[in-house]
Amino acid sequence: MRWFFGRNYPIVLFIITLIVLGFSAIDVPHPEDFKLEHYMTVIFLFLLVVSYNHFRLSNISYTLIFIFLLLHILGAHYTYAEVPYNTWLQKWFDFNIDEYFGFERNHYDRLVHFSFGLLFFYPIRELFARIADTKGFWNLYLPLDVVMAFSMIYELIEYGVVLVYSDTGVDMTYLGTQGDIWDAHKDMFLATMGGLIAMLVVMIINIKLNKEFWKELKESFRIKKNKPLGEVEIETWFK
Repeated sequence: MRWFFGRNYPIVLFIITLIVLGFSAIDVPHPEDFKLEHYMTVIFLFLLVVSYNHFRLSNISYTLIFIFLLLHILGAHYTYAEVPYNTWLQKWFDFNIDEYFGFERNHYDRLVHFSFGLLFFYPIRELFARIADTKGFWNLYLPLDVVMAFSMIYELIEYGVVLVYSDTGVDMTYLGTQGDIWDAHKDMFLATMGGLIAMLVVMIINIKLNKEFWKELKESFRIKKNKPLGEVEIETWFK
């Protein structure tokens, strides 16, 4: 386990991610969708690289991000609506998951939206704790709130992409609604559920191991400024 605590561990994960991303670009069924899916991937990886020396996250956070990126890269290769997970399960384990659960659509996109909440909750929590110095209730609620907000923003980005590229033929394959008018709502709900589960796991671990947890929870509700803001604060600026 010493390798997990090593400083080079995130670099190894980054190299593996680049290798997997490179192989995923081979024989892509929908090249235009592939490019659209990875614009944000490239930006996100760039941000991780430039922030590494100045704001290095924990290896736990990098691991969770790494797992999500692998799921995303797989979805981007086939497009989320066409990942053949059921074919693989039938081939390797002789198990038809669609037939067993009565699935009428490809649910890989649902898995990734759920995983976003589940896997990104902790890295976001680490950002809040180290930058905003959040503790107690706010260090649990605010990361969940950001997960929900980012899930909504992503759905709006998808909507914008469809409007811009509606004449290119990539709109429906990229959007991946598969005929479900409530697709965006379900995606946001699953991201929220993933974040909520991660929040509960983190809270349970803190209750068990952090002796200051209940004190921090109580302190987080204490009013830090007794005076109202708004016009009261503006008035002090002119004194």
